[in-house]
Amino acid sequence: MRLLEHLRDRQWSTVFGYLLFVALMVAGYYYNITFVQLGLIDLGTRLVGMSETAVSAWMAGLALCTLTVAVMTGVTMDRRGWSTDLRTKLRLLLGVVLVQFALTLIAPSIRSIPAFGAWIVAASIGLGVGFPVSFSLAIDLIPVPDRGYVAAAITAIAYFAANAYPLAWSIDVFSQLMVAAMVPGLLVLAVLASGRVDRIEMILMDLADQHRDFGTGRFCHPEPVQARSLAFAVPVTLMFAVFFIDSLGFLRIIDTPALLLTSWQSPELSTRLFIAVAHVVGAVMAGVIYANYPLDRVFLWTFALFALTHVMYTSDLRLAAVFPTLAQGQTSPLNPALYAVAVSFYTTLNFALWPDISTSGTVGTHSAIGIGVAGWLATFMSTALALYFQAAELTLLSHLNVVQALSLLLLFGLVVGLYVRRMVVITREGDAA
Repeated sequence: MRLLEHLRDRQWSTVFGYLLFVALMVAGYYYNITFVQLGLIDLGTRLVGMSETAVSAWMAGLALCTLTVAVMTGVTMDRRGWSTDLRTKLRLLLGVVLVQFALTLIAPSIRSIPAFGAWIVAASIGLGVGFPVSFSLAIDLIPVPDRGYVAAAITAIAYFAANAYPLAWSIDVFSQLMVAAMVPGLLVLAVLASGRVDRIEMILMDLADQHRDFGTGRFCHPEPVQARSLAFAVPVTLMFAVFFIDSLGFLRIIDTPALLLTSWQSPELSTRLFIAVAHVVGAVMAGVIYANYPLDRVFLWTFALFALTHVMYTSDLRLAAVFPTLAQGQTSPLNPALYAVAVSFYTTLNFALWPDISTSGTVGTHSAIGIGVAGWLATFMSTALALYFQAAELTLLSHLNVVQALSLLLLFGLVVGLYVRRMVVITREGDAA
């Protein structure tokens, strides 16, 4: 890791950049996987009194609006040169966190549909600006060879905290925790963006020019990746598929008390810690593979893990249907732990990929499209499909059978695609010879 070299050479400004990036991304991702994805559902159904279908429709609006704002922000950043202006990005990020702090503070007091809708619109603007700004910080703060390891650290910390620390999945609890956590974050960002602390200014001056060395991503050699090229479209499509599979399966799992209360919401600390450690193990594995092997290896591992996970879930359900007495005992945490490993794989990939298929002039646009399409749009579409399955009264086994079939199909399709690509390369090499 380059970090070890920077520590040995006492390049403290660069080391500070590592810590700043990890802290910002952990906080942002934890906010999204808890407050936004889980808290808003509780807010809409329990406090506002809407149906799950209505809340999901509003969440779809949140996803689409966030995607639109993110793309507009990313394109603007690249065209105006903000993608390489560290101070401008820190100021934008400060504005985003201020908006999110206010929205988080008032969220538990919302009781009407118009207020909920206004909150959704304001939140989507903050999220849409925040995604390309935060991901583009990688070109200022993280050397290219270390991005896989840093992405693994972000994933491991965020998921370990989310799983090990027991929280009721309610808007009130999430709001109190996030407000308390945002206060020191706001103070740090305010100091960084103020330009009034000499020591901080010296550090930022050192970091401001690092994009010249860190700006060209790993997969932009020898030619930069363009947004309209297959080199960009294929990773976006594959990440869309991963997010879609994850959301479609997880939405049904957390809606099944027998599965949820024996895993992510288990009263047993040992069970939650087991899953949290599985997240860490998965993140470390993904980081090492990402840093040392081609990109397709990480995708192969990810699709294989999801396929295996859902095969195990459906196999347990079939076994329970045939032998009901076996289902009466304590449920094994092996399935959710394997699920955690799979999630950590694609999350690590998600943090490292977008800066690595970008240059300093395209990182805003690429990050916005990648996160907006692969993350938010995929989640919205899988949520809509999950609601359709619920309205059709699809059984748990039937629902997870669909997810299993999709994951196996995508794994098979990826293997076939890689095989065909290899055959094309061999054929071209033979013709050239």
